[in-house]
Amino acid sequence: MIQTPPVPDAPSPLVVPVRDLTVELINATVQLDQPSGPTTRTVGTGFLIDAVRPDGTPRIVLVTAAHVLETMPDPEARIGWRVALPDGSWRFDPEPLIIRDDAGGPLWTQHPVQDVAVMEITAPEAFARAAIPIGWLADGNAFDAWQVGPGDELLSLGFPRGLSSNRAGFPILRVGRIASWPLSPVSAFPTFLLDFTVFPGNSGGPVFWTPGARKRPGTTGPETPFIAGLLSQEVRVGDDALEIGVVTHAVFIREAIARLDAEVRPSP
Repeated sequence: MIQTPPVPDAPSPLVVPVRDLTVELINATVQLDQPSGPTTRTVGTGFLIDAVRPDGTPRIVLVTAAHVLETMPDPEARIGWRVALPDGSWRFDPEPLIIRDDAGGPLWTQHPVQDVAVMEITAPEAFARAAIPIGWLADGNAFDAWQVGPGDELLSLGFPRGLSSNRAGFPILRVGRIASWPLSPVSAFPTFLLDFTVFPGNSGGPVFWTPGARKRPGTTGPETPFIAGLLSQEVRVGDDALEIGVVTHAVFIREAIARLDAEVRPSP
């Protein structure tokens, strides 16, 4: 739904295998929703990161915009799993996701400043395999290292107004161009603008670059895909939507996961 402690940066550029990030992120992106009335629901987007614990044990982390979970007051939300069937088709198979404790407190970990929330979850085996390695998240130096700038194309996944690309519940892929400058340092410019139409339900979705997306002439494209950030909100002036999205830089997802590492919570 769209409404409006730091850690050292990892070295850049990120070293990750060359894979099709578009399809992999589609498989790792899920719908989050909770009823808000007899015929309405609050909808947002989340995606899964493979972020092992400091002791080396496996962990799947759900990433979304913090306001998506904040606007869901009930303890139980739904997460939109999908199941592959023997005939090659898919079934949308949402399941309950407990997001608040018995006292109503949040079970997610929120970045102290930015609109980012992370939460350790138990995912079906197929989704655990689909989770994106944490190394694919851009760090604080990535934009400079890869000459990312205004006019470059980025892709985004989400569920605008709760819609999916098909009955199986896969997210809708969109494309836009970076619409703001400067983009660094991240400490001064934690968010940037993306020129594309944003709807309720897009919040929390991944924004990413993959080979084939257009870059400005004369600039160097990275050899590997990367997640640039997550969609936080749309830009509005009064009642007017400007068809511009606000993207929170991926380094703050890294920082939120670092805070999760520092917390003591029971395993889900």
